[in-house]
Amino acid sequence: MRSKVLLVALAVVLTGSLALAGCSASGNTAADATKDQVVVGISSEPTSLDEQQITDYNSDRVASEIYDTLVRFKDEGMEVEPDLATEWKISDDGLTYTFTLRDGIKFQDGTDFNADAVVWNYKRMTDPKAECYDTGTYEYAETLFSEVKDCTATDAKTVVFTLKEPFAPFLSTMAMTQFSINSPTAVKKYGKDYTRNPVGTGAFKFKEWKSGTEVTLVSNPDYFRGEPKVKTLIYRFIKDSNVRQNEFESGSLNVMVDIIPDNLAALKKNTKYNVRESESLHTWYLSLNCNVKPFSDVRVRQAFMYGINRQAIVDGILQGTSTLAENLLPPVTPYYTEDVHKYPYDPAKAKELLAAAGQSNLTVDFYVPESGSGMQQADTMATAIQSDMAKCGVTLNIKKLEWGAYLDKMFRAPKGQDMLMGEMSWISDNGDPDNFLRILVGGDQWPTAGFNSAYYKNPDFDAAVKQGMQSSDEAVRKAAYTKAQQILMEDVPYTVIDHEKQIVALDKNLDGVKINPRGFFRFQGASWTK
Repeated sequence: MRSKVLLVALAVVLTGSLALAGCSASGNTAADATKDQVVVGISSEPTSLDEQQITDYNSDRVASEIYDTLVRFKDEGMEVEPDLATEWKISDDGLTYTFTLRDGIKFQDGTDFNADAVVWNYKRMTDPKAECYDTGTYEYAETLFSEVKDCTATDAKTVVFTLKEPFAPFLSTMAMTQFSINSPTAVKKYGKDYTRNPVGTGAFKFKEWKSGTEVTLVSNPDYFRGEPKVKTLIYRFIKDSNVRQNEFESGSLNVMVDIIPDNLAALKKNTKYNVRESESLHTWYLSLNCNVKPFSDVRVRQAFMYGINRQAIVDGILQGTSTLAENLLPPVTPYYTEDVHKYPYDPAKAKELLAAAGQSNLTVDFYVPESGSGMQQADTMATAIQSDMAKCGVTLNIKKLEWGAYLDKMFRAPKGQDMLMGEMSWISDNGDPDNFLRILVGGDQWPTAGFNSAYYKNPDFDAAVKQGMQSSDEAVRKAAYTKAQQILMEDVPYTVIDHEKQIVALDKNLDGVKINPRGFFRFQGASWTK
């Protein structure tokens, strides 16, 4: 589960330093762009093109075009649909999932895709004795397979997963790109170098990786959904946001991500561009250590919800690139409810709660990361929060840490943990409430066993979450997760601030690009209208 933190935020720190600011030397410009080519500007170089080892946004954006999964999320939603599997059956007890695979699918190296290849990929990620296990590290293996007891092939077209206990989000978990199916032949051939020589069954094939500059993919003529109209797909790495925008405005890029708020309004007004905004599976929050004083007192935690002008942060700092959070769950999550305790900006109420808790002159060290994908404007937001809480009589001493050190401190075991308060964000892996409510807040998920950095535990909350996790009945899941959200937002172990929108700028003549809430693109149906 350690991988989740990496997905949320590690990409910029680990890979951003590799990116070249200008990248003009590649020679790919909009003048070169024809109906056959699309150039995408991303903020960091991929760490890998082996999906089973990927933990960050930009690597996933590139590699996801190369691979397929057994089932996948729909183009622009989190509903599950067939992919390499045409259908599936779930046993009455919820413990057995049987997938029927497509006929005639081949990997991009010409070898056959079949049930044995699926089992081989499963074992590669989970069994230290398996062939090619030693060719990588699989941060998502526990997320994908913690509930799996066994995976077997009963014939060339049938794969059976047997679970340890009922787990309702299993299908959504199988749709995650981290269980993309690699060509076993290619992994054996390249070993640890497979990360730069990927082979899947997807819409695009790997062609070239120019370190520090770009990755080039080409269309797969044998793709089972049809060969893409775009024949060449280039991802260029441009760390500096202003340089990336200049490249986009000059026409060197056809698609751009990671737009800074100050530039958004001008892009929207320009008729040459299509700026697409959609809700995402992201939440930005303050983690409060409920295990020790002062945050072991719910009144202090509620005071922070009332005392911070969260709407002003959304409007003034983030400038419309996010929406106000009234719940830890993003609104696009299934079973999200608005029927929770609300916290309007009310400094007087915050002072009242702090006084009742005996904390009218509270001083707390406030930890802030220096950077991190998903962390938005971490420094500016921290300063605003510090100012707001000062008006309530709370002194926040901002302590900045490099990202790796920050994560180590945030996710320590409770014994010896001296971080009382810090910033964090989360982006759902599979779109299911379980991935927020259990993984972030479950009583058995305290670090280092999990990511409950608030060290929160409430037996009633845990019981509701477990019921939602194990039941396949929609009405039962809805009721259970509604109860869990209501308990959570009364107890507020996390001070929720906002949900970042997914914003992508495109050339207005580029049509058919699909953008999934989980952050990846699909160019299989893309084409130029002029």
